[in-house]
Amino acid sequence: MNYNEEALLRHKKYKGKVSISSRMPLETKDDLCVAYTPGVAEPCRKIHENPDDAYTYTAKGHMVAIVSDGTAVLGLGDIGPKAAIPVMEGKAVLFKKFADVDAVPICLDTKDPEEIIRTVKAIAPCFGGVNLEDIASPKCFEIEQRLERELDIPVFHDDQHGTGIVVTAALLNALKLTGRRIADCRIVLMGPGAAGTAIIKMMLAAGAKNVIACDRRGILYPGREGLAGHKKELAQITNPEGLRGGLEDALAGADVFVGVSVGGLLTPAMVQTMAKDPIVFALANPTPEILYEDAMAAGVKVMGTGRSDFPNQINNVLAFPGIFKGALRAKARDITPAMKVAAAHAIAGAVQESELTPDHIIPSVFDPGIADRVADAVEQAWKSGKNE
Repeated sequence: MNYNEEALLRHKKYKGKVSISSRMPLETKDDLCVAYTPGVAEPCRKIHENPDDAYTYTAKGHMVAIVSDGTAVLGLGDIGPKAAIPVMEGKAVLFKKFADVDAVPICLDTKDPEEIIRTVKAIAPCFGGVNLEDIASPKCFEIEQRLERELDIPVFHDDQHGTGIVVTAALLNALKLTGRRIADCRIVLMGPGAAGTAIIKMMLAAGAKNVIACDRRGILYPGREGLAGHKKELAQITNPEGLRGGLEDALAGADVFVGVSVGGLLTPAMVQTMAKDPIVFALANPTPEILYEDAMAAGVKVMGTGRSDFPNQINNVLAFPGIFKGALRAKARDITPAMKVAAAHAIAGAVQESELTPDHIIPSVFDPGIADRVADAVEQAWKSGKNE
């Protein structure tokens, strides 16, 4: 199938991917009086008396806003809010299909972080959570952090944390196959942008002790000239050995490589300097940092990519539907680090150890139980955190 051509045909045929349907019957005059005036006044009164009743009497408890400004879309870059609509509609379909969570695409015609924050806060009463999507770095950090502080519903930037959760889940299972502990590994990450930053923080939360971050100028370390913002922060929490140099220097003897950068960056020669049975997650799309066949020929034990035509696809749809389902069910205010780690372990645990192979370290996105497994873990982590 030519996916690009078929996508145009189907999007044109169906006029997009989402619609509104009624959850309540509306067939008679009585139905109308219950769904709208005069009956609708009664749930309005209840919510006015107790705002938390919005979770009981409205869609708030199963409704998520998918918010984007279209500045960092699916490898397409800054294509604007209108061109971003198909992706946000697609995200809404995934929420519904995999977790029965309703979601509304909201593409904002502004690149101003303050205006984005102000707008999301203004529409928040209708929603139980906010999924930020395809907002360029570094402003995505500020937008998420501000909204987390200023809203009383969970805010989740999936490009960051969804990726971090699924990468960590895959790594936990890959380590079982290679007989390693995450605390004992040297992990090299190339591309410390939005996703890379979240991956690093997730791996540290999961027990990693030695993570080295690299950008195009080389290894991050405290005091490196020109470091600012999130990279300056990363330099403080990574590279405990104080290494300097380029990617080649970081990789010598490393156990794990995670790439969220550009295609073709990792060479077979670099892989061969890594520790025995290395783990490589080359997540650049559509061309990974190293092709699957080249990596395996160079001695990689476990390989993961972002592509569905290679084994071990690192796909965010394993995480975000269940995360929001669990957070909404718990009426959580935040999605905490403990909830993210719980989600990673839930995804990893969906593959039994007896089923683990180098080509099968992560469950299929079509695993019918994965969203509920993640939701249960996330809900329990929120409840445990509240009781601590």
